[in-house]
Amino acid sequence: MTRFIVEADGGSRGNPGVAAGGAVVIDAETGEIMAEVGVFVGIATNNVAEYSGLVGGLRKARELDPVAPIHVRMDSKLVVEQMSGRWKIKHPDMRDLAREAHAIIAGTEVTFEWIAREFNSRADAVANESMDRRDSFG
Repeated sequence: MTRFIVEADGGSRGNPGVAAGGAVVIDAETGEIMAEVGVFVGIATNNVAEYSGLVGGLRKARELDPVAPIHVRMDSKLVVEQMSGRWKIKHPDMRDLAREAHAIIAGTEVTFEWIAREFNSRADAVANESMDRRDSFG
């Protein structure tokens, strides 16, 4: 059975400022990168960009295999705790993005893990590429 790791990140140059999310979808068995997704947001906060990277990565994983379990790794403690249901979501934009993420993963096994920033460099690079391009890709 296929299992995915989704590493997701987001960034904002200014807060708010030019923002994008990035995600890398990885085959959990082989470590092979299956896809990279950049989500250009425009002007937004860093937290909205983080959620946008998550949503982009989850969408791509579902495209690749609609039922595969997903393990999400992010350096945003806020997003990990909110998506895990341990922290409330007060910001309306983040609430909408969290709802969208939950809809994508409904009925699927998904776990969330906070990782230190230095272990999330691949997703960070994809988010920065999307900010540089000022465009979405993947």
